[in-house]
Amino acid sequence: MSEENSARSTQNKRVRVTQIASGNGRKPGQQATLIALGLNKISKSREIVDTPEIRGMVKKIAHLVKVEELS
Repeated sequence: MSEENSARSTQNKRVRVTQIASGNGRKPGQQATLIALGLNKISKSREIVDTPEIRGMVKKIAHLVKVEELS
């Protein structure tokens, strides 16, 4: 039961990911990660559910994005 509760609390947490640098000239994996997050232009933002998978993607392109935690 605790797993269900932790999953629910994780679903409520969201992060705003904003692209701050261009993906042009970056490694193909970094460009693909930007696209997978729905980012394709500088200053574009997306609010995404905070999951370990998303955190891993953000870590891969941390130098290209800014992350804000939302309540």
